[in-house]
Amino acid sequence: MADETRVVEAGQWRSALTAARDEGFTFFDWLSAVDRTYDEAAPGFDVTAHLLDVRTPGALRGLLVVARVADGEPIDSVTGVFAGAAWHERETFEMFGIDVAGFDDGSGLGIRPLLLPDGFEGTPLRKSFQLAARASKPWPGGKEPGEGHESAKSPSRRRVQAPGVPPPEWGPR
Repeated sequence: MADETRVVEAGQWRSALTAARDEGFTFFDWLSAVDRTYDEAAPGFDVTAHLLDVRTPGALRGLLVVARVADGEPIDSVTGVFAGAAWHERETFEMFGIDVAGFDDGSGLGIRPLLLPDGFEGTPLRKSFQLAARASKPWPGGKEPGEGHESAKSPSRRRVQAPGVPPPEWGPR
């Protein structure tokens, strides 16, 4: 199955998903975001939804709808188009800090945290988020790029700081 991709303006997000549903992409699979704040030309987040057309047995069609949302700007909720998007919109709000305008999951509570413990500060899926565990103790498992280069085994490898690793002066060691 090859997915079709449609890139739309942030202001067309809801209407693009409504049009896709009306075209037969009635199965809502998932919705999330990708941090693209480092993109010099158009910094922001790619809010992405994956839909499926399941009408024809054996001929599953997928559609990826993508909208670039500037940091600090809201995206329109699609809970009125796909009720199942509520969980995903709450997760995207909590993990990336992207506000969802018009969110309504039927509870009357509005957009709110979903997964993180009460009192948690920050947006852990942003590339700028500092992982405290990376500052307080060595990370278990495989080394990230830029870590574990105390030996001279790979002198030609560029030493970079992995995303989420705070600078040496950050936090307790």
